[in-house]
This record gives sequence, C-alpha cells and structure tokens, in this order.
Amino acid sequence: MAIAPYGEPYIMTINWNKTPLIPAIAQDHETNEVLMLAYMNEEAYKLTLSTGYAHYFSRSKQRIWKKGESSNHTQEIKDILLDCDADTLVLKIHQNGVACHTGTKSCFFTSVVQEKRVLEQEVNTNVMYGVVDTLYHTILERKNSTSTEKSWTKKLLNDKELMLSKIREEADEVCVAIDEESDEQVIYESADLLYHTLVGLGYRDISPDRVKQELARRFGVSGITEKEKRVK
Repeated sequence: MAIAPYGEPYIMTINWNKTPLIPAIAQDHETNEVLMLAYMNEEAYKLTLSTGYAHYFSRSKQRIWKKGESSNHTQEIKDILLDCDADTLVLKIHQNGVACHTGTKSCFFTSVVQEKRVLEQEVNTNVMYGVVDTLYHTILERKNSTSTEKSWTKKLLNDKELMLSKIREEADEVCVAIDEESDEQVIYESADLLYHTLVGLGYRDISPDRVKQELARRFGVSGITEKEKRVK
C-alpha cells in the first residue's frame, strides 16, 4: 500500500478481489460500545453507503440482509471507519432497538471469565422473528454451550446416528398420523418432525432461511420440472 507524504491526506479503498468478505464492527456512535460483528461484501457495502443503513452479507443465510429487516431494529450510519489494512470496517451507528437477534442490546453478553451472562434480554424476539428462527437459534446456543446441564437437543447434536434415527422416526409418525389419526395428532407429530429437522440443520449450520429461499425459488416452477433439473 502506497503511503502519502506526511500531512497529505489520502483515501484508502477496499480491494474486494483480495478480500471479498470483510468484518464489519457495529459500534454505538455515542457510547463507543461494541454491539455486534457481521460481514460485508461489496454489494452490502454499497447498499450501506447509498441507503445510510447497515446492510450485511449473512454467511448462514448466504444472502444480503438489511439489519432490522424483520425486527425493524435498524442501524443508522453516522460514520464508517476503515482500518489501516483496508480489510476491516467499524460502523459508527445509531441503534434503533437492540442489536442482537436474541433481544439483547449487544451480541457480546457472555463473560468467559465470569462464566455467566452479563447482559439481560430486553426484547422478546419470538414475535419479530417467528418461532422457527427463534427455535433454530436456540438450537445453535445449545450446540455451542459448554454447560453440563442435560439437554435433549445437545444429546442429539452430539450423537449423529441418534439424531438421524429420530428424524426418520418422526417423518414416519407424520405419515401414519396423516393416514390414520386426528388433525391434532398430525399437528403434534409435524411439530416433532420440524424440531428434529431444525436440529439437523443446526448440526450442519444451515439456516432455515436458506430453505425458505429455496421454496421461494420454486414458486411458479412445476414440481416435475424442478425435480428433472436436480443434479443426480
């Protein structure tokens, strides 16, 4: 990187060919509190600049997302700082609502030293994100937890064969319920299947948003045609 003579201003630019995905740290513009870390590609960066609101590239959803697109907890850009290597951003923002999808002000709420949560949930996110997304993130929390507390979710995640057998079992029970049982039992068994399928997605770190994207892609496409296009 060429350095301008002392006292002469220069503007650094991001080399997107070298670094197609860069970290973006969201920081409260008044308190300097670090609220979250996400990633940007060039499209997200340009959208952030043009709209004045933070946009990121979700590695789990594999798409561009505007912060607050579901919750309306948006991030208004006050300034953007680029580091000396031109490969990391600090977004100085005004946070509307809370930054974390868990309903906590900051995504950094667990103290490793104190071994406990140091920030409390401020907003109930179930209504904003829907039960499927909330359940999926709860599954990820169980997956990453070091707690010794007994958890069926954790047991499934730690035993792939058990997890796969439960998904097969629940799928069969849904079929039996649809064929022979009451509507209430169909709903009950479907909920069991959905939960165990979400555990499987969590095992693979595949966001359910990607399943929604796939369903959206199929709208207007014949089921027969779609199957014929699949790679065998």
